[in-house]
Amino acid sequence: MALPTYDEVVAKWDPVLGLEVHVELNTHSKMFCSCATEFGAEPNTQTCPVCLALPGALPVVNEKAIESTILIGLALNCKIAPYSRFARKNYFYPDMPKNFQISQYDEPICFDGYVDVEIDTDEGPKQFRIEVERVHMEEDTGKSLHVGGATGRIHGADYSLLDYNRAGIPLVEIVTKIVPGTGKYAPEVAKAYVAELRDILRGLKVSDVKMEQGSLRCDANVSLKPIGSDVLGTRSETKNVNSLRSVERAIRGEMIRHAELLNEGKKVKQETRHFQEDTGLTRSGRSKEQAEDYRYFPDPDLLPVTPAATWIEELRATLPERPSLRRKRIKEEWNVPDKEMQAMINADVLDIVEATVLLGADPTKARTWWLGEISRIANDQNIAVTELAITPADVAELIALVAAGELTDKLARQVVEGVIAGEGKPAQVVAKRGIKVVNDDGALMAAIEKVCAEQAETAEKVRGGHLPAAGALIGAVMKETKGQADAARVRELLLGHLGQG
Repeated sequence: MALPTYDEVVAKWDPVLGLEVHVELNTHSKMFCSCATEFGAEPNTQTCPVCLALPGALPVVNEKAIESTILIGLALNCKIAPYSRFARKNYFYPDMPKNFQISQYDEPICFDGYVDVEIDTDEGPKQFRIEVERVHMEEDTGKSLHVGGATGRIHGADYSLLDYNRAGIPLVEIVTKIVPGTGKYAPEVAKAYVAELRDILRGLKVSDVKMEQGSLRCDANVSLKPIGSDVLGTRSETKNVNSLRSVERAIRGEMIRHAELLNEGKKVKQETRHFQEDTGLTRSGRSKEQAEDYRYFPDPDLLPVTPAATWIEELRATLPERPSLRRKRIKEEWNVPDKEMQAMINADVLDIVEATVLLGADPTKARTWWLGEISRIANDQNIAVTELAITPADVAELIALVAAGELTDKLARQVVEGVIAGEGKPAQVVAKRGIKVVNDDGALMAAIEKVCAEQAETAEKVRGGHLPAAGALIGAVMKETKGQADAARVRELLLGHLGQG
């Protein structure tokens, strides 16, 4: 039997979502010790007796991590518990040196929140409310590296290596309630929710939210029930999805897989699954048919968390503008077309474009540079725009130089390349490379006369009124002046010279 199409799936089945997002906080030290949290350090160089669980080592809670978690809860419209506590979640895994994870169980620090997201539908923009069940604190595990074999996973590997640098990094888990009623838009709603969370967390400055590095990752639960039924289907959980596009693809793929099984009268197994970027499919992980007994109990080494109400209100007063409201404000203030606004959001450059504008740059010019030439260079280098060695201040200076007539757009692109190459600020690159606009009409006329003499046949066509031929002459003049002339001025002088001005 052929796989059902997505349209066939949503015509018969109603998807139900549940999303768990894990966020690594950007504190300078770990959750329960003073070890550094820098990403990419040499394996096992950021460890100590506490995060390695050596006998006699005792944990101490990171106050900054608690503050960050409360901020997250407030930004997600949660209630903040006046009393919460840490528990031990007991299970064995090689990257867990304690053989238990310090987490929160029945008494999380934040609960009963919500996030509103908006997506485009066939009926126009539509808002969905995603209810948040809990936001709780825990510590991250270490990292296993399986060497050899075809899949990079433990099965078939020759041996495994363990890096405990990540063990103990503060981790916040944001768990939604069951999300019904999304219909055929379930994948888009899930993607929009994770994107909104990412923007909220970035605005709070509590995490770098780099999904590709694992500091924000999503476990996507999905099940299907017959349309009109109140009986929930069996869910599968796709673990550690690490891009917005993959969240959408994973849920869409799982909906099709579930429907195929159900249409054939088979059962969906309750299990964890792993998303495969190359195929867009998931593969089986481990069964979750039986509830696991983690033997939770309060951690005897840690005091309960009892944040003062006054502290919570002080933190509430520091919350930044909500991302959705900020996007709406910017769109209206800058008069940005819908397509360009979405392009900035998709390219993840809204923050740096705004920073450029706040330095005095024209909004249209700012987004043109960041979405155009600078994004092109980033794509060529296969890195994020924000990782390039060019700042909003550099772009604002560049735009000012063009506005002052000291650079053309073409010359400015050379300056951008120089800045990114580490040659200095825009003015320094201009000086070092000897870049300047040729404003001397005498010099331009000399170049025009030379080109017209060399391309006499084309010049005669222009004299005869065939203006499209002027493009070749203008290009030749620009080349003659090494791109340092203003193209509009060259065209004006050229056509005047040939009697078409």
